[in-house]
Amino acid sequence: MRKTAIATALTFAIVGGLAAATPAMSASGTRLNVPADKWMSPAELKANLKDQGYDVREIETDDGAYEVEMTDKDGTHIEAYIHPETGEILKNYDD
Repeated sequence: MRKTAIATALTFAIVGGLAAATPAMSASGTRLNVPADKWMSPAELKANLKDQGYDVREIETDDGAYEVEMTDKDGTHIEAYIHPETGEILKNYDD
């Protein structure tokens, strides 16, 4: 019985450690492992989004992507994750 309890505890510890170490993934399962030197700067990202008609309020980084608060041309508040290299809005991104 004691061996089973130890094995169970060890299994939970390993699984928990793997879950904590797993990189961010989109809903499609694609990992964002973009090297830092490939990221567009926040200023480039802001200009890119402005060209698309968005008014950027705040840019942060979160789990390998940009997290942006912005409004569209109609004034609708949008919180979106943006691919750090391409500037693409990530739909259904799971942070």
